[in-house]
Amino acid sequence: MFNRLYVHVPFCVAKCQYCAFVSTEPQENELEEYPELLMRELQLHPSGDRPVASVYFGGGTPSLLQPSQLARLLGGIAERTGISADAEITLEANPGTVDGLSLKAFRAAGFNRISLGVQSFDDRFLECLGRIHTAEQSRQAFRDARDAGFSNVSIDLIHSLPGQNLHQWRSELQHAIKLRPEHISIYGLTVEEGTPFACIYPADSPELVDEDLSADMFELADELLTEAGFEHYEIANYARPGYRSQHNSGYWKRDGYLGLGVAAHSFLREGHGIRFSNPDTLKEYRQGVTSGHPARFGEQRLTEGDAMAEYMFLGLRLAEGVTLSAFEREFGRSLESVYGSATADLIGLGLLIHNDGALSLTLRGMLLSNQVFARFIQ
Repeated sequence: MFNRLYVHVPFCVAKCQYCAFVSTEPQENELEEYPELLMRELQLHPSGDRPVASVYFGGGTPSLLQPSQLARLLGGIAERTGISADAEITLEANPGTVDGLSLKAFRAAGFNRISLGVQSFDDRFLECLGRIHTAEQSRQAFRDARDAGFSNVSIDLIHSLPGQNLHQWRSELQHAIKLRPEHISIYGLTVEEGTPFACIYPADSPELVDEDLSADMFELADELLTEAGFEHYEIANYARPGYRSQHNSGYWKRDGYLGLGVAAHSFLREGHGIRFSNPDTLKEYRQGVTSGHPARFGEQRLTEGDAMAEYMFLGLRLAEGVTLSAFEREFGRSLESVYGSATADLIGLGLLIHNDGALSLTLRGMLLSNQVFARFIQ
């Protein structure tokens, strides 16, 4: 049914200007109350059919919780679902919320991977984004994570920031490479409706990076990071050999996962799959958990067609793509019989390649991935 667990912590010191995720500044006692609600929700779900292979605390800013609270949550998960001995256990952290002592305590609590939301190594861009940390705090957080015993550290960067040029982006990448993390996630800025950025930077703003420059930034990241020994294993993700994000890779492979917390999403492997999410306000989430009947918002029982489309547009995110034999094992039908016309067109356009029994995106296909994926949604 599920073999991965995601825990959403929706609290931040301050909301970033560009952020469209469900997050809020904590009110009185909410940081103390929230772990107890998570524990109660966990007890309301089936325990799963085997120990979970990965646990991921995301947000928001999970590092706002005390290490003792997180240790108790991990203990509750281990007791309820079991955690594999070699499980990847990740904590997202804002560099402005951690120090040497807290990182040592997070490591002692059971986390073996940390993902630092660096976003930029330029204080001007950090201020523009509304981040609460400085570039030096990011570098110090990385050093402190190493000193705390984290041998698996990931950092996030954002490109195509307002007013950013290719030289500045090259500098960002060079700063990241110099730190020698095991994993780097690279995201292009998107201005989402309803965010402060959408008011500050309307679609016709001359400060926004155009599509051509954004594509150049994507290609530069691929060039510099692969030269530095990173594997470009997924559209937005790079890893040193052996350090792919196991948790996120499970999403792209349609592993079942259970989401706990406000606005958390779940995908259970029943039939062709069931997707649903939790309420996106703490008030509604609290009401559901305390009543013993947490709401399943937007519950969708996937049809075979839904599942096949997901298999394609999620699997194609990975560098190895979709194996034709694996598709046939999953659905009892050849990929050619279902998507032959679409794949032939995409190969002809230079967006897909067919090699050694697998279909995968070209670098240009990665740049135009949304157009590629649209061909598989019926």
